Order: sequence, then C-alpha cells, then structure tokens
Amino acid sequence: MTELHEAMFYKKLKDNLVKCNLCMRECTISEKGGSQCGVRKNIDGKLYSLVYGRTITMSIDSIEKKPLFNFKPGSRCLGISTYGCNFMCKHCQNWQISQERSEEAILAVPFTSPEEIVKQTLEAGVEGIAYTYTEPTIFAEYALDTMKLAHKKGLYNAWVSNGYMSKECIDEIAPFLDAINVDLKGNAKFYKEVVGNANIDFVKENISYLHKKKIHLEVTNLLVPDFNDSEEDFKDVAEFVAGVDKKIPLHFSCFWPRYKLDYLPPTDLGKLRKAKEVAEKAGLKFVYLGNVSD
Repeated sequence: MTELHEAMFYKKLKDNLVKCNLCMRECTISEKGGSQCGVRKNIDGKLYSLVYGRTITMSIDSIEKKPLFNFKPGSRCLGISTYGCNFMCKHCQNWQISQERSEEAILAVPFTSPEEIVKQTLEAGVEGIAYTYTEPTIFAEYALDTMKLAHKKGLYNAWVSNGYMSKECIDEIAPFLDAINVDLKGNAKFYKEVVGNANIDFVKENISYLHKKKIHLEVTNLLVPDFNDSEEDFKDVAEFVAGVDKKIPLHFSCFWPRYKLDYLPPTDLGKLRKAKEVAEKAGLKFVYLGNVSD
C-alpha cells in the first residue's frame, strides 16, 4: 500500500486534535478519527488524505458536459475523481462514489500519480483535465499537484464544485485553476435539509471570491421538484449571479430521480423555460438549460 499523504489545510490542536481548514465544514478531528467528507484522517496528531492518488475515474468528456459552455468550447478533457464528498446530497447523481466512507474501499483503489494523470492526458490528445464527478475540494492536495504539472505541459484545469471550499484552499489553487463551475443549489432550506446542514451564504461568498480571482466562472442550478423550483427560487439565484457579474453563464439543469429522492418526477420542462426567462429578465447575458433536449 502506498504511504498516506499528509494533508494541507489543517491546524494542530491540543491533545492530538486537529482542525481541518480545507472546507467550510471546519471539522475538528480526534486521533484516529475521520472528517465529515470521509477521506481525511487524524493519525497521531497529523492529518492525512486517504484519497491522494486514488482516482477512480479517468474518462474523456467534452468541456460542455461539465457544464462549461463559455470556456474552451469544443475542447475535450480527462475527468478524474476520488471517493468522498463534503456534502451528503439526497439527490446525488454519483452517490455510489461520493458517499463511500469505507477506508478499506478507498485504499483498495490503485495508486495513480499526478505525473501519470498528466501523461495519460497528453497521450489522449485532449486539451485539459477536469476535476469532477465528486467534489474536488476533498482531494485538493492531489488535484493541486496535478494542476501544477498540467500547466507546465500547456493543459488547462477545470473544477466542477459545490463551492464549499475554504478561502485558504481557493488561494492555493487559484494560480493553476483556469475554470470552475459552481453548483448553487437555490435556497437556504435546501442546503439545510437536502444537502445536509450546509450554509448557502458560504457558497455565495465563494462565488464572489472566485470571480474576484478572475477565474473563468460558470454557475449551475439544478431544479429539484418541490424543493427549489419556485419562481422565487429562480429569481433569487438569477439576481445573485447578476449582482456578481451579468456575464457569468448560468445553467438551469433538469433533475432526474436518483438516490434518496428517486420518488420525485423529473423537472418539468416548463419550469426550466420559466427559470431561463426570469434569469434573462434579471439581466444575465448567458443562460442555458441542461440535461434536456432544448
């Protein structure tokens, strides 16, 4: 087994406790204890990443599938991810990997170095790397080492994220991050009840912060029936994004029944069209519909 990689973004506390500063969860972790994301572990007062080098996906996609429509259109990227997530979304599309918390399963994944990721990206003849499918924040050390090498080889780096990382994390990745799509899930109640005791304000703050860093930014809002698909929800999302910058692309995506919300119907197409109309009235220049033929 490859030796575990010591984490960045943490502070040692008394009695061998550590405080993780990677995301806004700010977990305090006891000795031999784990983080809420399930992939960081305190061993003898040091914090380690369980997922460094443990990529479970290496698939080629168009950049538009991320979705990033206004960044390098027509280009392709190698998508990588690991187990784990700092959210517990009841509607997760990739819950089999994002919600895995078994250390045995995580460490059973063969090790793939950042050098190998970049090598395979170049051999595939694609233009960049996407850190996607699960939340890239939770494998930030692995992503960061890969991103540095990718830039040296002329490859772009794109994150697909829930936007819950710490400012410290953003500051470290920003010099090597070319584009990011942040999922803004709609309203405060949704973050508490569906995401799992999260705070929408942190996500909004990070969207503004990423924009100030001059990283290409796009935002996605997945419309989940009966949870965040009212006209008021559309208006709140659109007006917030427009308040940051009316040129930020906003994607309204169709929900498909998954995981713990598999009893719900798909998003009504009329709701998606109404969301687009509301967003354009708010002044947004680039509004797209996702996961539907429209």
